Amino acid sequence: MDPASLCIAASRLIRPSACSGATLIPIHRAAEPRAFAALLAGNIALAFGPWLVRLSDVGPSAAGFWRLALALPFLLVLAWAMGQPARWPGRSAAIITAIAAFFFAADLAAWHAGIHLTKLGNATLFGNIASFAFAGWGLWLARSWPGRWQAAALALAAIGTALLLAGSAELSERYLRGDLLALAAGLLYAGYLIAVQRLRGTIAPLPVLILATAFGAAMLLPFALATGERVLPSDWTPLLLLALGSQVIGQGCLVFALGQVSPLVVGLTLLTQPAISALIGWLAYREAMTPLDFLGAAAIAAALVLVRLRDAPSAPRSLVP
Repeated sequence: MDPASLCIAASRLIRPSACSGATLIPIHRAAEPRAFAALLAGNIALAFGPWLVRLSDVGPSAAGFWRLALALPFLLVLAWAMGQPARWPGRSAAIITAIAAFFFAADLAAWHAGIHLTKLGNATLFGNIASFAFAGWGLWLARSWPGRWQAAALALAAIGTALLLAGSAELSERYLRGDLLALAAGLLYAGYLIAVQRLRGTIAPLPVLILATAFGAAMLLPFALATGERVLPSDWTPLLLLALGSQVIGQGCLVFALGQVSPLVVGLTLLTQPAISALIGWLAYREAMTPLDFLGAAAIAAALVLVRLRDAPSAPRSLVP
C-alpha cells in the first residue's frame, strides 16, 4: 500500500491498518487531491466490509475464505500489470509467509465471528487495535520508551477499549463476546504485520500479499468445513462485493494514496471507517450507541490520530541503562 511496503502499509489502515519502513511524509504537508480522494474512497470501501460479512449467508470463516479466494484473480492481474508477478519465494520466505497467513486467517475468522455478535462500529474500532499493538512491538524491538504522542495514544486506546467493553457488558454477554473477538482479531492482525515485516526487502509487496491471500484461503476453508459452517452461499453478491471492496478496491486505493499523504491525514481519514460502520449499524440494525460507547469511541479515535504523529527528534530513551 505504499511505495516502501505495500503489504505492511495496507495492513495498517485496512484492518483492515501499521507500516514500518515506509516513506515518511511531513505531518503538515498538503495531500495531493487525487491521493486524498483515493485514501477517502479506500476507507469508505473498507467501512462496508463488516456489513457485507453480516449480509452473507455463510459462516464467519467461510466468509473470510471467499473474501480471499474471490480477490485472488484480481490481485494476480494487478501484480502482472504492475510488473510484480507472483513467484515461489524460496523455502525460508515461504515459511514466514505461511506464518503471516496463519495470523491473517485467524484474524479474519475471529473478526468475522465478532461482527455477528457486536455492533458494526465496535467491530471496526477494535479491528484497528492492530495499529497500537504493532507500535508497541516496534518500541519493544527498539528497547525504547514511547514518545509523548505514542504514550498518549496508547493510554487513550486502553481507556477507550475499557469503556467500550464496559458499554457492551451493560447490554449483554453476547455483545461483550463480540467485542472480545474483534479485539483478539486486532491483536492477531498485529502478528500478521510482524511476520510480513520480516519479508521486507526480500519479496516485492504485491507477491507477498498474493501469497498470504492464497495461504490464508487454504487455511480458512478446511477450518470452516471442520467447524460445520455453511460454505456455499445462495447469494454471491455480498461475498463478491466483500472481496472487491476490502481486498481489491480498498487496498488498491490505499496503495496509491499512502505514500503521498501525511500521517495526520491518514489518521484522520481512518476515522471514517468506524463512523460509517456505526451509521450502517444504526440504519440497518438500529444499533444505538450508549454514552459509554461515544466516550470509548472518541478516545480510540483520538488515539488513532495521535499514534501517527511523530515527536520532534531527540535522544532515544532506552529501556535498558
